[in-house]
Amino acid sequence: MADFILVSHRYLTKQEYDVFRFHYLLGADWKLCCRRMRLDRGDFFHSLYRIQARLGKIFRELEPYALFPLDEYFTTHRQTARSGDPRYAVKSEEEAQAKKKLRFPIQRAA
Repeated sequence: MADFILVSHRYLTKQEYDVFRFHYLLGADWKLCCRRMRLDRGDFFHSLYRIQARLGKIFRELEPYALFPLDEYFTTHRQTARSGDPRYAVKSEEEAQAKKKLRFPIQRAA
């Protein structure tokens, strides 16, 4: 995440980084961002589109390791099994039966 923030800070202008920080990092909606930065709605969304285009290109072309695609960059190793992926393949029939037995009970809401 630090790579993501540092690259964004390095390549965006002051105003673009403020929009990026308020909207993407702090999670403010467009109304709050427009009020805080004294922008109208059109200018705010146009700046968002410019930020997305610029950072998308930079993250994809970053050397020596690209930060793109972001979903793969930020995922953890606790993913669900993918079909055809040898890392998640079941080694034996016994392991397959053991996995089927380890299901959590469904809890009903009161």
